Amino acid sequence: MKLYFDKRLKDPTYYAQMGFRTTDGKSTTKNVMKLGKHSELLKITDDPVAYCKQKIAKMNEDARQGKETVQISVDLNEKVDETSDEASRSSLRNIGYYYLQYIYNQLRLKEFFNMQAAASRATYDFDQINRFLTYGRILDPCSKYGTYDHLDTYFEQPDIQYHHIMRFLDVLEKNSDAYLEWLYKNSNHVIPRDSSVVYYDCTNFYCETEQDDDDIFDEVTGELLSYGLRKYGVSKEHRPNPIVEMGLLMDKRGIPITMCLHSGNTSEQVTAVPLEKKILPALEKSNIIYCADAGLGSYNIRQFNAMGGRSFIVTQSVKKLSEDIKKVVFSDQNYRLLSNDKPVTISFMKEFDRHNPDNLALYNDTAYKVIPADKAIDLGLVEYKQLRNGGSRKVKAKGTLEQIVIITFSRKMMEYQRTVRNRQIERAKQIMKLKDPEEIKKGPNDVRRFLKRVAKDKDGKEAEISYDLDQARIDEEEKYDGYYAVATNLTEADVKDILNIMHKRYMIEDCFRVMKTNFGSRPVYHSAQRRIKAHFLVCYTALLIYRLLSCSLDDRGTHVTAKNLIATLQNMNVADDGMYYLSTYKGSKTLDALEKYTSAGLDKKRYKAGFLRKKFKKTSG
Repeated sequence: MKLYFDKRLKDPTYYAQMGFRTTDGKSTTKNVMKLGKHSELLKITDDPVAYCKQKIAKMNEDARQGKETVQISVDLNEKVDETSDEASRSSLRNIGYYYLQYIYNQLRLKEFFNMQAAASRATYDFDQINRFLTYGRILDPCSKYGTYDHLDTYFEQPDIQYHHIMRFLDVLEKNSDAYLEWLYKNSNHVIPRDSSVVYYDCTNFYCETEQDDDDIFDEVTGELLSYGLRKYGVSKEHRPNPIVEMGLLMDKRGIPITMCLHSGNTSEQVTAVPLEKKILPALEKSNIIYCADAGLGSYNIRQFNAMGGRSFIVTQSVKKLSEDIKKVVFSDQNYRLLSNDKPVTISFMKEFDRHNPDNLALYNDTAYKVIPADKAIDLGLVEYKQLRNGGSRKVKAKGTLEQIVIITFSRKMMEYQRTVRNRQIERAKQIMKLKDPEEIKKGPNDVRRFLKRVAKDKDGKEAEISYDLDQARIDEEEKYDGYYAVATNLTEADVKDILNIMHKRYMIEDCFRVMKTNFGSRPVYHSAQRRIKAHFLVCYTALLIYRLLSCSLDDRGTHVTAKNLIATLQNMNVADDGMYYLSTYKGSKTLDALEKYTSAGLDKKRYKAGFLRKKFKKTSG
């Protein structure tokens, strides 16, 4: 800040003049405060120039202490800048992605991509493309072209060409294994990773196509060279689209470790062991506990971890237990309360008055029993044999596996399951009234599984078809209400600890929910396999950064939901006023938590362009 006045005038007006760089980087000055006319100042001082210089010195001192204040005049008749664009575009720029870049920078991905660029002839910036593809997946999930078209909404205004984005996807897929390993190792710079427990699960993503991919065979030998990635398979959404299967390995805190992709018709049972083999050297731990649901707890997987000196905790279907173990489950003996280890019977758990306030703690409690089950065959387990043609076949498991089965019973869960079933039965009755001739489906969650087809012959004439409730099916399902089973080889561990580990399996489902709902990872629009794989690598990077940021905030005492975090970052836009940037967003608990973590200083009303440029340059590498 300096003093300015026109020395040619007899009675000049004194101004405080500030030098600054405009938002487009040009140097200029602007009179920001009127100090008074010479004749007016003579009434209060003998030397107006010295008086004004003293005031400006005070203003400069305040600025050094962060107390800078300026006065700016506004021309309400000033028009917007003219352009040759066909449609007007917003001039707002997002600065909320700084917090994502704060995490991204600690992953040292610029160093990784510099090594890849050195081995190629590409002239474009690998890291810059990866950064903004990742930010776009979180803040503005859309197609790759949509991300390219919205690059001008970011403060840094990245100069990226669309065809470079497409070429980069090929580079990313080619180096996928090294990339995933780099992400895991360098994520320790953000949060120390706890891989003492690893959770594994699979999910499906549907593709925007009506035709699946063909498998590729050698024309001469007939050997299978590669599977088609987009294949028709079992989908929970019952969409008539080919799907891609993704497996995700997660650590104890819910932070991704690595991922894998498979054809949509691949059995998830055969995906866990290869992924574990690939990541185990990087984990650098031997006492790992593998945790998964029943669909990923086959004999192969349990045996692989047990023989490798690792432990497993997997959900076990009570219905699929052998008849001998079922007798022990339904035998009303040796059950204990989880809270205090006191003996209890299941009949008592089913019959006590839950409306009595004295029984509230009991209603929220769980009964449990531990059953030795060393012989794997007793559990009704299966294993998958790899065939020469690349497929797999389900066979009965043989061998011995030291393990126990923990059976739990919850009165609250029993009532919930019966409420759901009763509603399904009512819906089945409505279908029965319609006398729908459609073949009755027997899916595990289809209400029509409670109906059975009845054919009555009248005097040799054509049979009359009707439907009745299948009471035997209803009674059989009701037997298992409230029961839950977990199989593990941690025979000496505390039951509470085992169940607590299993309870945290919900976090991997939350990761899938965030990817599908918040990050818009489906449908998949790409058709080339390498581009599909690169798409999911971008989605995985976005998930990793989100979880690292979320856990970092948790460590500082603030839990922020994905919805609130993303909304805050999306709304953190600034308006370009030429001289400074004006915040168009308001404060929030989420913003306070982000500032407490990063001390970025992005909670102000106005920013000098130089401040923001330095801030982003520091984290962009």
